[in-house]
Amino acid sequence: MTHFLQSIYMGCQAKSQKFQRQFGDSSQPIVATNCAGEHLQAGHLLGVVNVYRHFVDMAKSHKTLKCVRTTSISPWAEFPFNVKIIEVAEALQMHIRMRIIATVILIPCALGPARASTKPGALLSLPLGQTSEAESELQAGTQLTRQGRFSEAIPHFLAARGHVTDEYAANFNLALCYVGTSQFNQAIQILDSLEEEGHSTPAVRNLLAQAYVGDAQPEKAFSAFQQAVQQTPFDEKLYLLVADACMDHESYDLGVEVLDVGLRHLPHSARLHYERGVFLTFQNQPDLANSDYETATKLAPGTDISYMALGQDNLLEGNIQSAIKITRLAIRSGHENYILLTILGDAVVRAGTLPDQPLFAEAQAALEKSIAERPNYAASQLALGELFLRAGRLDDAIAHLDQARRLSPTNTAVYSHLAIAYRREGLVGEEQRMLAMLSELNQEQAKKYKADSPSKPGYVASGQAIRKTSQ
Repeated sequence: MTHFLQSIYMGCQAKSQKFQRQFGDSSQPIVATNCAGEHLQAGHLLGVVNVYRHFVDMAKSHKTLKCVRTTSISPWAEFPFNVKIIEVAEALQMHIRMRIIATVILIPCALGPARASTKPGALLSLPLGQTSEAESELQAGTQLTRQGRFSEAIPHFLAARGHVTDEYAANFNLALCYVGTSQFNQAIQILDSLEEEGHSTPAVRNLLAQAYVGDAQPEKAFSAFQQAVQQTPFDEKLYLLVADACMDHESYDLGVEVLDVGLRHLPHSARLHYERGVFLTFQNQPDLANSDYETATKLAPGTDISYMALGQDNLLEGNIQSAIKITRLAIRSGHENYILLTILGDAVVRAGTLPDQPLFAEAQAALEKSIAERPNYAASQLALGELFLRAGRLDDAIAHLDQARRLSPTNTAVYSHLAIAYRREGLVGEEQRMLAMLSELNQEQAKKYKADSPSKPGYVASGQAIRKTSQ
């Protein structure tokens, strides 16, 4: 603690001379209150903003500091400010942090000591007002973000910006929410500003790469991604998050590039091999995909990844019954996740299972559980829509198929199944609308010389499913 206080003293003394020349005596008065709520005129603070920033930077580096008690001024009589170290109650610590300390301890000696009680235990603080409310907004937004409720979190972060101690957290989390709600341009602007302010962290560059993917700027996305890799080349999550963004936006070529880089640094990552297998499946390269699925299975036998890879591989090869057997075994063994549940449901649909068979109800339960866990997973919405279509539950089928269309608007299978559902409902206009959209989508994809699905039977990807169907 002594070393910390000496560091504060030396640092502020050096700065104060500079700021005295720069700012003179033209600062705003600082008003504080004691524990009885009485207002105290503490004087004018020279160069308040810059001294504050310097002081807070030093305070943040002292991780063990919890409170500073009232201390005599005599050891620092030569210091050009009267110094009072104020006790900070732990109950206020999360709200005021070092901001209050940095504001109230420096008082110009020319104006004399503050008219305040100096007895040990006296508490001084600035009126919290908007700052306290902003800290609460930041906490509320953070909690909503952890729950994946990005749209609800955005107003809280907007209210907190510019009024909280941790501005980086407020801005980064706001950018994260913008990416999560597909407001990519807003996210890019915030992340660019963070970099300009010196926050060129791997997390910022990772999120910036995801935002550029969503904004259809692959070159900038890959550049930001490479910068993040230079900082944390062995962070598996970096590659997975950017790859997931590529999958969500059907940037399959970029996704393979991202995973290729990841596997150069982490060649024994079963998860990266599995993810690359999924992307290669979308690229209509089944042999390479099979190789990655097999490698993933060997690297992590008996794990979720292993069962997912085996399930995907069997779907790709058209071994539908094997896919059903493997996924059922995995789920019963405790390796349950939304992807395995979807692979099971999708395989049951492909097997032609009828509504009166026990496996049909099992598949429905699996898909409903998958959607409850990950409602924005297009593959499970599509598979459940197909299942309800087969059962003649047309309203339910249309609801899930339409949700799949919103989540994966370039998936041709969604439109063909919706056309069938609308036809059976007698909604000829909606049927024709779906067929027209399907035709337009096929023409667009033909121009890009990219198939809309592999040539072999279907599969479930980590972000969505695409497969051809016949009417």
